[in-house]
Amino acid sequence: MIRFTLLILFVVFLCIYAWRDWYKALCGLILLMAVVEHPDMPKGLLGIQGLNPWNIVLLFVLMAWAAQRKREGLKWDMPKGTTFLLWVYLIVIVVGFFRLLGHFNSLTTWYTLRGYEIPGVGNMVSEYIINTIKWMVPGLLLFHGCRDRTRLIWGMTALLGIYFLLAVQVIRWMPLDTITNGAQLTERSLKILSNEVGYHRVNLAVLLSGAAWAIFAVRPMASSKMRQLWIAVASGVTLFGLALTGGRAGYATWVVVGFILAMIRWRKYLLVAPFIVAIVISFVPAVQERFTQGFTAETRDTNSRLHENVQIQGDEPDAYTITAGRNVAWPYVLQKIGEAPLFGYGREAMQTTGTAARLWTEFGEDFPHPHNAYLQVILDNGLVGGIPIILFYLILVKRSVSLFRDSRSPIFIAVGGMTLALVCALLIGAMGSQSFYPREGAVGMWCAMGLMLRVYVERAKATAAAASNQKVVSKVSNVELNLWRPTVGVGRA
Repeated sequence: MIRFTLLILFVVFLCIYAWRDWYKALCGLILLMAVVEHPDMPKGLLGIQGLNPWNIVLLFVLMAWAAQRKREGLKWDMPKGTTFLLWVYLIVIVVGFFRLLGHFNSLTTWYTLRGYEIPGVGNMVSEYIINTIKWMVPGLLLFHGCRDRTRLIWGMTALLGIYFLLAVQVIRWMPLDTITNGAQLTERSLKILSNEVGYHRVNLAVLLSGAAWAIFAVRPMASSKMRQLWIAVASGVTLFGLALTGGRAGYATWVVVGFILAMIRWRKYLLVAPFIVAIVISFVPAVQERFTQGFTAETRDTNSRLHENVQIQGDEPDAYTITAGRNVAWPYVLQKIGEAPLFGYGREAMQTTGTAARLWTEFGEDFPHPHNAYLQVILDNGLVGGIPIILFYLILVKRSVSLFRDSRSPIFIAVGGMTLALVCALLIGAMGSQSFYPREGAVGMWCAMGLMLRVYVERAKATAAAASNQKVVSKVSNVELNLWRPTVGVGRA
């Protein structure tokens, strides 16, 4: 009751404060994502679908933004190519939904087979249109409204705060005795994290894998050594939370994202990488067990029907356990993609094409989606709809790298590194889970992308202004962009 009262007070405060400063209220809304999936968070009020605290605050923020944007002189200046791909992204989502309605009978067949309640059209509109597009909105608003250094710091603090608070919740609820046993860590995390935090452990693992590096990447903006230390501690806490999720995809993603960042800018950290891994394994021995699951006879998963007719000799690796059954599902998905490679089948094609039902009846495997975001987006939308979405993310990676490598301002390094870590976490984690359809866990990443694009645009404006004034210099380190008066040279890494 106390937590609910505090939540309502915070929501009321944000709704009122939005009329004074919509941007700061937006940052409060972003921070709410850390608890939006918590079981205690109301999913609806007064029996009205969608009338929940987060949506109410979003509505007030949008109204305040609409009322104040002209007074603030805000204009949409996102690069044209990115804006075009963003529109294509939205069109693909909408078209995919209407194609799903055309296969409604096939969808109900899957729901009946699994004993689920068949959704109505209203629920489907809410889930596949409103609840998909709305998760993009905070990031787009950050891009539109972030016009000074203070707002940039507010936005960065809010979006990174999501991941830090999620990690704290994981540490709070996961029993520490699970850190010594991989099987126990897996079993307990599946139940506890969904019930107490609200996010599935697989999604949490991928989110925290990028977040640990994203938090570490913002150190160049710290104005003192002490603040840099606190940022490093926050990154370590997030990493410990990741270890407690038991998500192997998250572990692998953390390693690959760290390697990418190191190769681009932090090559000196490659020397200490083995020591960091050793420290993580020392504190959470179960991490090593989870990584090696399926490579020995003792760690095989033999509960599936698939193993009834499969004989594995000695210590031969078990592909089923290593991939968590994905090696069974993916060939069927690829077969369906081959039958309609250009345009796909529409949203939720895994279910509407009967692929999910076939996997369930033949193998007892519950695969309502392919557990691979690349396969999912191509299966649903074909190459015509899937390639522009993937290209959208690749362009964001390119621009993040451009900022991350630019030493002219600590803002460039911090924002570029933060965004690169979060987007790469999605692109890497997408090989075994995740989705390119925006959902709750993607809000922080979309916020980072919005801030990155704002800094990218402002850098281009400042560079163009310097060129027009014929301020030609021979060394990049001597260029003064004066972007929102950054403290150049402070905390550079």
